[in-house]
Amino acid sequence: MKEGRVTDNMTVAFLVLLGFLAFLIFALWQFHKQKKYRMEKIRRTYGQWPEREYGAEEYEAISHYFQHRQTKEKEVIIDDITWNDLDMDRIFMLLNHTWSCIGESYLYSMLRTPVLDEEVLKERNRLTEYFMAHPREREEMEYRFAKIGKTGRQSVFDYIYNLADLPVKPLWPHMAWIGAEILGFCGIFINAAYGMILFMAAIAGCWYSYYQERKKIEPYVISCSCLIHLLKMAESFEKVDALEFTKYRETIISARKSFKKLKRNTLFLVGRGNGDGPERIFLDYLNYTFHLDIIQFNTVIRELGNHMGDLEALIDAVGMLECATAMASFRKLTEEREGYCVPTLHGDGKLYVETEEIYHPLIADPVKNSITAKRGVLLTGSNASGKSTFLKTVAINAILAQTVYTCMAKKWEGNYFQIYTSMALRDDLESQESYFIVEIKSLKRILDHADGKIPMLCFVDEVLRGTNTVERIAASSEILESMERPDVICFAATHDIELTHILEEGYDNYHFQEEVNEEAVLFHYQLYPGRAVSRNAIKLLKVMGYDNAIIDKAEQRAEHFLARGEWR
Repeated sequence: MKEGRVTDNMTVAFLVLLGFLAFLIFALWQFHKQKKYRMEKIRRTYGQWPEREYGAEEYEAISHYFQHRQTKEKEVIIDDITWNDLDMDRIFMLLNHTWSCIGESYLYSMLRTPVLDEEVLKERNRLTEYFMAHPREREEMEYRFAKIGKTGRQSVFDYIYNLADLPVKPLWPHMAWIGAEILGFCGIFINAAYGMILFMAAIAGCWYSYYQERKKIEPYVISCSCLIHLLKMAESFEKVDALEFTKYRETIISARKSFKKLKRNTLFLVGRGNGDGPERIFLDYLNYTFHLDIIQFNTVIRELGNHMGDLEALIDAVGMLECATAMASFRKLTEEREGYCVPTLHGDGKLYVETEEIYHPLIADPVKNSITAKRGVLLTGSNASGKSTFLKTVAINAILAQTVYTCMAKKWEGNYFQIYTSMALRDDLESQESYFIVEIKSLKRILDHADGKIPMLCFVDEVLRGTNTVERIAASSEILESMERPDVICFAATHDIELTHILEEGYDNYHFQEEVNEEAVLFHYQLYPGRAVSRNAIKLLKVMGYDNAIIDKAEQRAEHFLARGEWR
């Protein structure tokens, strides 16, 4: 009888062990499958156009790290008007080969903060070139970042920075509820009926109190989860022995050690909400009953408040490494398309911009142009001939030169600049401001920032187009003339040929041409020296099928004005 019972126990133990081994094998297989999928995606997307589209809310969340930095650091930035004029959201997406919320937020902040320090840019270039030359190390690094993940429409930095500023609440109310539950449970053994009533009342009160407190911390849970994944990723840097990462490795490991207590005390806090399995349900009920996650939340507040400097150092180190992998992918993409160059930048001397075969990174089959500007540049030409695109091309490459140290050109050489534009403006309906008011405010902000402290590179498209011809030419000539300064290079586009004569002592004239025949308009998008001399606007009416009588009369009016200086 005993032998049979022993045999049965051994059978049960064997089945339990077999089940555990099966579960372990399944878990390892799932881990291997997930890692294989991530690595395949990392290899497939490297050097390719980004696959994912971002919504407005996600863009907004990504920008919050940059906004938080601006409250602490006074840096040269790309302001909102310039960013929107140049459609820099699309440029950001072109570079955004990142895998974590840390990396993409850091990249966005980098693009909005042009650097004036050669050493910073050379360090970014060093890391980028290392990852380009060492694909295995780059893939392993990207895999680490992918394990942190992204947070979508919620900015992890909003809640992390706010967490550190939250007051630590007293724990005694939670302890009181736990004590009441214990007393109620013990009372069951003294008087079952009254003990059960007391126990159930304590449970109900504890759950209600928990629900009220949980609503307050719920928005912070995702950020805490991302922070824990960041700390787990930091552990893997102890195994990184590449000398190229020594400085970053030491920073990451040091910061991780500062948060040992935080990591130990977040199991119940970040465990909730990461799945619907039985273990998650069990954790939820433990939290309802004992307020474990709320108690641990206080630990998070204290640790973040005590070590915010370590966290920012950790974010900077991880963000810089991930941005370098993204820049390597971007260079691979441009290398296979139209090519790129590492810019040559100077911190002193007479201002200039010299570029050869420059092109716009978002145009699939671009026409490349070259220009050397040692003073202002005035562009003329008809609509759609390429003036605005050329202004954007130079401005975008100026930003890329001082952020990712990469230009879409055969050559880029010049000074360090603060960069401003006034281009794609529109009426402001919210403030009920007309186009002209918006335009003169935009131009005024450029003049205000041209204070002689930092050289300026500015771009203006169709100066004061929102007013009549006489006042436009009078005012715009004075505004552009005021930018004829040793600390400013201004690129401006205009339809007013009069400006090319008024400003020829301070601006070099360039123009774009087109061919108009009986059937079509051909734009070459090639830059030529000198002012535009052709008048093709009325010819375009004919190509578009307008009545000949309209065209003939329009030409007669134009000829009369050119001959006599008055409109008939």
